[in-house]
Amino acid sequence: MSSHKNIMEKHSLKEIIGLLKDRKISEKELLQHYFSRINKFNPSLNALVSLRSIDEVLNDLENLKRCSMQKKTKSLFGIPLAVKDLIDVKGLPTTYGVPKYKNNVAKKNSIIVDRLIDSGALIIGKTNTPEWGLGSQTFNRAFGATANPYDVSKTAGGSSGGAAASIAADLIPIADGSDMMGSCRNPAAYCNLYGFRPTPGLIPEERSKTRHKKLPILSTLGALAKTPEDLAYFLDIVSGSHKSDPFSFDLDCSFDDVYLSDDKVHERKIAWLNDLGGYYQVEEEILKQCRKTLFSLAQNKVIVEEIEPEADPYYLSNSWKILRSKSLYDEFLNYNLSSDEKILTVDWEIKNGQVVKDTDLEEALVWRSLWENKVNSIFKKYDYLALPVAQVYPFNKDVPYPSNINGKQMETYHQWMDIVVLSSILGLPTISVPVGLNRNGLPMGMQIIGKRKSDIDLIAFAKKYETIFSCSEIVPQKFN
Repeated sequence: MSSHKNIMEKHSLKEIIGLLKDRKISEKELLQHYFSRINKFNPSLNALVSLRSIDEVLNDLENLKRCSMQKKTKSLFGIPLAVKDLIDVKGLPTTYGVPKYKNNVAKKNSIIVDRLIDSGALIIGKTNTPEWGLGSQTFNRAFGATANPYDVSKTAGGSSGGAAASIAADLIPIADGSDMMGSCRNPAAYCNLYGFRPTPGLIPEERSKTRHKKLPILSTLGALAKTPEDLAYFLDIVSGSHKSDPFSFDLDCSFDDVYLSDDKVHERKIAWLNDLGGYYQVEEEILKQCRKTLFSLAQNKVIVEEIEPEADPYYLSNSWKILRSKSLYDEFLNYNLSSDEKILTVDWEIKNGQVVKDTDLEEALVWRSLWENKVNSIFKKYDYLALPVAQVYPFNKDVPYPSNINGKQMETYHQWMDIVVLSSILGLPTISVPVGLNRNGLPMGMQIIGKRKSDIDLIAFAKKYETIFSCSEIVPQKFN
């Protein structure tokens, strides 16, 4: 067997799996490598929480070896993973980042966790998240703030910030996430990763029984990774219909198997939406980075054109505020929250959600339909839409959220994330792709949005994107 140093040279999940299959490293050595890095780096990042001991996980590995007569069929055999702290893992607490729930030990696994474990993965703990997963800044009263591996004074984004920081710092090779308002996309952009928000239902989950029948599905499970190849491998494991999710569905081929030829890539057309005619406040350097990346794609014979949708983004934002608050208010009814358990974000959503009338909901759905029709008409000419992932670069991890952008005051705690709303409200698959580092060494990303259920094609395009830009070769030097 080789030393741990060899793993340091092979960062991606698929490369690690190749090392294991070739017996260049053992599953035990792999675990020791990751726990060594966790012990060294997690104290400064605070990305992983509710960690199990290495002895416990090694015991799981031995049991897995004994029980698995055909371990080669288990696609994640011996791979250590951590699960977002909004998702249940039997025997581990699901805290939602809330102190009251620090001892809320799950009695069963979520669907996605069962699929990971069935594939041979070893669950080592949880990834940190903001309280109740609200906001694209990972800090909470239970565990504190998660730092960005590219600058530990900055936020890693959220709400899958613990997942993003863990992958970027090589504490785990890949991670699940969830995305309502950019919660996979934002932290991926802030940590130079690929973050995928799939078509809702691609990754099945238990649906809330309090969900209003007229509400579209706004949130979905997703994933973050160093490469689209890793995302494809992971998605093949966790995707597909399940009896507990009436919205879940199967695909007719594998993410891992599909690639785009040069000829197919040259046929692809991207509509660049910029800042929607100035409606979104976006730091100018972010727009410049995205435009530079799109220019490089055009140099590689991808067709890129800037357009402005014939619909008012004001109605998009207001529809989202109504639908999101109503959806979250209905969900929070399950928890019977008292005043001492609430925080600003929860209070804001409950205050707005509880006054939503049926007429408000109907109006919001009309606005949503207006935008859906306009976007569908754009998709008749273009394969993808493109927007920045974030409106600001990673900011101080002790700041709850940006209060202004370009000198304009933000009216809500989440207005600074509005640019991710388009695909969330319409249920469109979206991948955050890295666009490099700014002059201060901070990462940023761009959203590539596809047609509904075009998930496999979108990941295939991202695979080609990585071959052009080699984004995964950029790593945070302090954690390299």
